[in-house]
Amino acid sequence: MKACQAIRTVRGMQSRRDQVAAILIILPSIVLLAIFVYGFIGQTLKVSLTDWGREAALALRPEIRYVGLKNYHELFTGFLNMRFRQDLANMFFFTLAFVGLSLFVGLVLATLIDQLAWGETFFRTVFLYPMSLSLVVTGTVWRWLLQPRGGVNVLPTLVGLPAGKFLWLSSREQSLVFDWSHILYYIGIIVLVVIAFMAYGHYRRGERRQFRTKVVISGVLMGILVIGVAGGITLLDYPEEHGFNKAIWGVVAAAVWQMSGYTMALYLAGLRTISDELREAARVDGAGKFQIYRYVDLPLLKPITVSAVVILGHIALKIFDLIFAMAGPDHVPTSVPAITMFLKTFRGNELAVGSAIGIILLILVSLLIIPYLVNSFKTGEQ
Repeated sequence: MKACQAIRTVRGMQSRRDQVAAILIILPSIVLLAIFVYGFIGQTLKVSLTDWGREAALALRPEIRYVGLKNYHELFTGFLNMRFRQDLANMFFFTLAFVGLSLFVGLVLATLIDQLAWGETFFRTVFLYPMSLSLVVTGTVWRWLLQPRGGVNVLPTLVGLPAGKFLWLSSREQSLVFDWSHILYYIGIIVLVVIAFMAYGHYRRGERRQFRTKVVISGVLMGILVIGVAGGITLLDYPEEHGFNKAIWGVVAAAVWQMSGYTMALYLAGLRTISDELREAARVDGAGKFQIYRYVDLPLLKPITVSAVVILGHIALKIFDLIFAMAGPDHVPTSVPAITMFLKTFRGNELAVGSAIGIILLILVSLLIIPYLVNSFKTGEQ
């Protein structure tokens, strides 16, 4: 009995020593993370609530005053910040096109490579090669390719056809134009659609309590939208049109070219983990190749799709270097919030406004990543 107690005591002491050693090992990383990540985020937030601007930017002892949310208000409603609002529209459309096309191209490539009897290593290497390049190199090369009077526009002349006339990065034509003054309604409708899909998912899984909660939330949100429309509540007192600049297609093409190989690798790994027994069972039940792909492979690839959406969405929301290399910082049709943050901070010396844009980008990225992390933790606990 005493021997057992002695063994337990020794093991307990070893366990405590291991815990202390583990804490001491990761403590420097925690301290550095707290200072150089969360400390700087806190400092950026603090600066965004001040008037640290042109006059005080280069002063040895600047007089900085606290102005609250004025910088944020000016970004979303100020007449002089119209470019920032177009940047948000560009970022939204770029994210949708980039993430959607990267997933589609990656899935198609992974499916084709998975069916190859030979040459898999060669094609996998070819499609993954763009990821080895930096975004600056990719942007420079694609800038040459998308010249209005050269590059891909002259390819049809090689077979006797007239040269292409698409302006690519130089285009200023817009589509899907909307009024920024009604942006709150558009956001409300998007949130309402997302909640409705979530409610439908709870209903299909038989989760009645969560379904009723989502229905109540949808009803409240619908009521708020109706009251807002009836009351004529708008963000601006004047109409302000923004839309999808077709010059964004050039940036989307370059970004998809670089990142579709990444999604291909994810999907290919996922396809290789699917058991052949599941496919064989589907064949026994009379399913064809397309039905097996539709009802067996794609549902099992859903976790990979979610992970890819989060990673690609994170890249799209903070995109900077690719657009800077392709179109430069002063080209408004392809500008995004990160470009304007750079111009406001380092060219205009409007440090408070640049900090506010940085915090807005942080919030947008958090809206994408935090739900994914929460769901991952819940799944792990289950």
